[in-house]
Amino acid sequence: MHQQSSFRAVRDLYKYAEKYRQRIVAASVCSIVNKFLDILPEVLIGIAIDVVIRQQHSFIASLGITDPYQQLLLLGGITFLVWAGESLFEYLYLVLWRNLAQDLQHDARIDAYARVQHFDLGYFDKNNTGNLIAIMNDDVNQLERFLNGGANSIIQVFTTVIVIGAIFFFLSPLIALIAFTPIPVIIIGAFYFQRRAQPLYRQVREKVGLLSSRLAANLGGIKTIKSFTTEDFELENVSRDSRDYVAANREAIRISSAFIPIIRMAILAGFMATLLVGGWLTLNGRLQVGSYGALVYLTQRLLWPLTDLAQVVDLFERAMASTHRILELLATPILIRDRKDAITKSKIYGELIFENVSFSYATGGPVIEGLTIEIPAGSTVAFVGPTGSGKSTLIKLIMRFYAPSEGRILLDNTDIRDLTIQSLRHHIGLVAQDTYLFPGSIIENIAYGSDNVDLQAVTAAADAAGALEFIQRMPEGMNTVVGERGQRLSGGQRQRLSIARAIFRNPSILILDEATSSVDNETEVLIQKSLDAISAGRTTLIVAHRLSTIVNADIVYVMEHGKITAAGSHSELLNQDGLYRNLWRVQTGGSDHTTA
Repeated sequence: MHQQSSFRAVRDLYKYAEKYRQRIVAASVCSIVNKFLDILPEVLIGIAIDVVIRQQHSFIASLGITDPYQQLLLLGGITFLVWAGESLFEYLYLVLWRNLAQDLQHDARIDAYARVQHFDLGYFDKNNTGNLIAIMNDDVNQLERFLNGGANSIIQVFTTVIVIGAIFFFLSPLIALIAFTPIPVIIIGAFYFQRRAQPLYRQVREKVGLLSSRLAANLGGIKTIKSFTTEDFELENVSRDSRDYVAANREAIRISSAFIPIIRMAILAGFMATLLVGGWLTLNGRLQVGSYGALVYLTQRLLWPLTDLAQVVDLFERAMASTHRILELLATPILIRDRKDAITKSKIYGELIFENVSFSYATGGPVIEGLTIEIPAGSTVAFVGPTGSGKSTLIKLIMRFYAPSEGRILLDNTDIRDLTIQSLRHHIGLVAQDTYLFPGSIIENIAYGSDNVDLQAVTAAADAAGALEFIQRMPEGMNTVVGERGQRLSGGQRQRLSIARAIFRNPSILILDEATSSVDNETEVLIQKSLDAISAGRTTLIVAHRLSTIVNADIVYVMEHGKITAAGSHSELLNQDGLYRNLWRVQTGGSDHTTA
């Protein structure tokens, strides 16, 4: 079963590389011709010996050239052409295979990354990013290494066996049978090794994924590691994962290392048989001296390259384990995707209707149950409630990061599943609680995804988000580099840039999911004052724990356990004895005033 799966990976890889098939064939032909020409010099040596010993009665003399000197000149010319042709085709197969390796690894990496980008968030809940990085980097590189040299080696080994086998049977069927006796032993050993090695190399690739995940997580959480002084603890974790990777490799190395001595002994047996039996036949006049010389040389050319078979199979198995992981990722279904008849809307007013919407994560119970609400276009609506009540999940459903298990969501009376995902998200500006900035300048982050950057629009968006003041204080202003994940900025500054980025898109729907959670009180006041301007002419959805940011909302929905338990304006909810009033009192020190 393991053996078949490796060859199935070859078949699947060949299907994937459909547009490269002509190049694969061309590279393979060059490898075959090169190896054929590489074998010919040994044959020419045998013919040369035949010319020197038999002269007018040599093999070439039977072709009509009886002068021994002319025979040698002819052999010299043929030898020159053979070596020149071998060099030419070696150059060609190296160029073809290496360029093919580069192009195919590029396609595999880009296709894998493109696929991953379209997975729903539920996929990332179940799969760690370090393993995905290992597939797109380490596994793709492993495939590249195989195509760079391993594919050519396999083709040339088979070419060697076929061509030399034909020559052997032509010159002496008896010696051919004797010389080829070790080959079944070598092949059986190779497949035995392949069966033993395949699960080991899959385990190696899994260990690489775990190690990559650990490194990615630790580098991403370096501040936490330092603050808790757990450097030694995490070093031991990385060391343990690295040791597991080494142990997995060591077992594979043990198998491969045992294979080479076995092959060498089989080769020795074949060479000695040719040497002794061929010599005996030559002494008895049953085999020409030139043929004997050629057979002795060709025996080495036949058998010694098979010593590399272990390394070739080792490289093959590593590559096929990686190929399996790459193609498995590419075959992973995209659960949230455009329908065939999905439409694009250039104009969105922003009316949202939830009709009996329910949702559950794969790892838990219902998060939202039977939710039915209407949000008029242009209104400002807030969602409040305790952690885990479903507020942020509701936002993810609007964005189609997840799909409802029941019910539907309408945007301007159109089911959002009938819109292209790009069209839907193009009209929505999302500011999430977990701010992410890309490496680059401030202006590049605010105008993220825009081909033509309008500095005036960027400045206006930054001003509306309360970010312009701190940007202008920086020596390089808008061109200030924020660093990886915006680490050169404070949490509040990063959040304000995130808000500016959403505003810059001028979306029909603006979603603020805990958008002021990381800003200081002064900045919160600035954002609150500009919220009216920010939300003007667009539907604004606010998820908030700080109730002071939603006092001017048209309607506030109170959520508990995935259900709406209360709804109304800020003033109306304060007049009700419920969760909202209690939250307000906690945050204002017991005051029932309706202003922040």
